[in-house]
Amino acid sequence: MPYVHSFAPIAGDDARVLILGSMPGRISLEHRQYYAHPRNAFWPLMNELFGAGPDLVYTERLSRLKRQRVALWDVLKLCTREGSLDSAIVESSIECNDFAALFARCPQITRVYFNGAKAETTYQRYVAPVLQTPYIRFHRLPSTSPAHASLSHQAKLSAWKVITDASRLEL
Repeated sequence: MPYVHSFAPIAGDDARVLILGSMPGRISLEHRQYYAHPRNAFWPLMNELFGAGPDLVYTERLSRLKRQRVALWDVLKLCTREGSLDSAIVESSIECNDFAALFARCPQITRVYFNGAKAETTYQRYVAPVLQTPYIRFHRLPSTSPAHASLSHQAKLSAWKVITDASRLEL
């Protein structure tokens, strides 16, 4: 079974919000882009929230998120997984990203939003017990993955709107 490696974080030093996925899927890894699957709702949601939609080139989408103080990353640095599904991740192969370093580099991050259940449960199991972050609030949002299409786009948008408010919070 192949090892898969996630990407570097997309984060300005002034980031206030961090959106965490679990591990990029096969198409995202092939394109070297976060949320590259055409049926993933992430970029359409970012379009409605920040004007960072799929019609823009990838680097401009990332720039727009950074200007809004929104950072992107994944909980996992590497793991073994066949295909793209979170359920296929081999637990014994998990290695998490270095969140202590990211939070030191971006000390204004006070909100972390998990893109789905796997990101949240993996963070809570492997990262939270060894990293004290009492100043950060954590919240799970509905997954944008095409594998989780049971929720309408409007319902996802309603839930994800909390990010726009959090990115503008005064410290």
